[in-house]
Amino acid sequence: MFSDPLHESVVMAAWERFLAGGDSSEALRDAVDGSWQRCQLGQVDPAQSSGPPPISESSLYLLHQAHGELLDLSSPVMAHARDFLSETGTMMALADPRGTILSIEGDRHTIDDGQSIHLMPGGAWSELVIGTNAIGTALELGQPVQIHSAEHYCEGIKRWTCSATVIRHPLDDEILGVVDVSGLSQTFSRHTLGLVVTTASRIENRLAAREMELRYRLLEATMARLSASGHDGMILFDRRGHPIKANGVAQSTLMQRGGPFDLSRPRRLQALALAPQSPHAPVGLPEWIRPDWLHPVTDGGERIGTLLVLPGVQRASRPQVVADDDAAPAARGDAVAFAHLAGTSPALRDVVGKATQLARSKVAVLLMGETGVGKEEFAQGIHRASDRRDGPFIAVNCGGLSRDLLASELFGYAEGAFTGARRGGHAGKIEAANGGTLFLDEIGEMSPDLQPHLLRVLEQGEIQRLGENRARKIDFRLVTATHRDLRREVAAGNFRMDLFYRIAVTSIQVPALRERPSDIRELVAHFLSHFAAEHGLPPHVIDEPAMACLEAYAWPGNVRELRNVIESMLLMADAPSIGVRALPVEIREGIGFEVPPSTCALPRSGLRIDHAERDVIVDTLRTARGNLTRAANLLGIAKSTLYAKLEKYRLHEEVSSARSQEDFAPPPSPHLK
Repeated sequence: MFSDPLHESVVMAAWERFLAGGDSSEALRDAVDGSWQRCQLGQVDPAQSSGPPPISESSLYLLHQAHGELLDLSSPVMAHARDFLSETGTMMALADPRGTILSIEGDRHTIDDGQSIHLMPGGAWSELVIGTNAIGTALELGQPVQIHSAEHYCEGIKRWTCSATVIRHPLDDEILGVVDVSGLSQTFSRHTLGLVVTTASRIENRLAAREMELRYRLLEATMARLSASGHDGMILFDRRGHPIKANGVAQSTLMQRGGPFDLSRPRRLQALALAPQSPHAPVGLPEWIRPDWLHPVTDGGERIGTLLVLPGVQRASRPQVVADDDAAPAARGDAVAFAHLAGTSPALRDVVGKATQLARSKVAVLLMGETGVGKEEFAQGIHRASDRRDGPFIAVNCGGLSRDLLASELFGYAEGAFTGARRGGHAGKIEAANGGTLFLDEIGEMSPDLQPHLLRVLEQGEIQRLGENRARKIDFRLVTATHRDLRREVAAGNFRMDLFYRIAVTSIQVPALRERPSDIRELVAHFLSHFAAEHGLPPHVIDEPAMACLEAYAWPGNVRELRNVIESMLLMADAPSIGVRALPVEIREGIGFEVPPSTCALPRSGLRIDHAERDVIVDTLRTARGNLTRAANLLGIAKSTLYAKLEKYRLHEEVSSARSQEDFAPPPSPHLK
């Protein structure tokens, strides 16, 4: 058992002997011995006291974009382990395939200790950078690894113990990243290796479910085309370049065209893999595929695959974009554009009617409403019902990024514009929306010094990337959204009047969920069906007492809060019928009781509860120094719920006050905020 101090001294002596040129293999496990050999060949400095400084905030942000799906799917899994890890004095890290840490959860003191050796988001932990360690060695071996104390190659990290394993894509076993649990040596436990293996497996299961969902959508979007008779051979590829469906003449057409591709033994075409935010034009195509034979398949504005159309020898092919039902002719598009919005209440139908009418015009639309009411869903509906439905739908949250990151995200940048800038530069989201719709969410949060740059784009129809003098012509439909009263913000000097009148040519007030309570039942049924399919669960129902409670609740977080509550109740359900005992505590408190009663027709007496809740939130904000992610974790609620409560109790000044405390430091990455 290598946690024995005697064994550690033996390993330490072997390390010293190895550095002096002697043989140490007899004292080491094979995995460690092989790693030390690689480190020596790679000229890793064994005297290093820490990893290199982490990459810049902007570079980490770009890295998060590149691995956005992995972060999104792993986030709930890692969050589930957060409380457990805090009790063991350890932390869990998620790294990319190169060993760069993307995110960290766990014990706060351990996270602080990890920063001293740059074991933190943005830190590089491959073997050739920092020697033998669980992250780097697991990536080298492609299997679970536990590295303890003296087994580390570099001197400065020998007081740590760590366990890690790789995360593989469920379809082709490509390594997507690595999950690691680390702590100081005294926290050593053999069970941490089982924890990381289980965690990686759960992430891989979520990846598999996501891939299956995308394949169903891909097949649904192209089934009519694939089923049609004709001379053209058609092969449908998923977003990773795997062929998943072909029509009856595909193989014969392939042979006629000289394509060395056997559909009986299909293989992945790397050139057809869709990189995150990549242009539609692929690179590195085989010689037997012409670019104009490739047709992007979209669903809800998202590129989900590629249809390869091999023209029959009798006639030539004409390029065509395969799109989902949302890209149907205008008459049909109006009918289905808002079909994804569940509910039949007059308040909702009135707003949908107005949005449908405005979608036919080209003017800018401002969507107003509380957080969580579904403003982005309305923006997507406007896009689908417009004559730009075949173009891209690009969404940017102006409140989720710092000023500099939002500028680069919107306007793009030239090569060398700042440290960490991508080679060749980067097209911003405004450019990406050319020919389609740009949706700017939380426009009221945009920094005042960025507002004139956006105004110039809207007035002149051209854009200049950061660090570049060349103007680029653009044409897009603008839809914006905010939960703020922009007229009040204009009066206060926080928002430019000329920009306000430019973006608010027309406006739509999206109703809060409490203003359309008759829609709750339909929304609940929709979410139950959706999440049951997503998680592979049997059908469930909410019983009448629980449904009455849901209808009585005020829903400060609106539809988003209802969605999260239904998913949580479904996942925790132990019977097909879900009752009042499954209701979250905030709903019970919100309607005036703490223990599930037999009926929910109780008077609201929430005044004292509201006061107590407000005080608790204020105290927690001070403890968290204004860090909303940490505050939500301490309160045990979702971050979206915390936002809703900040609005309810008007606590924005308290957040600013907490952040202004001397020892507050913002988190290193927007993804972790």
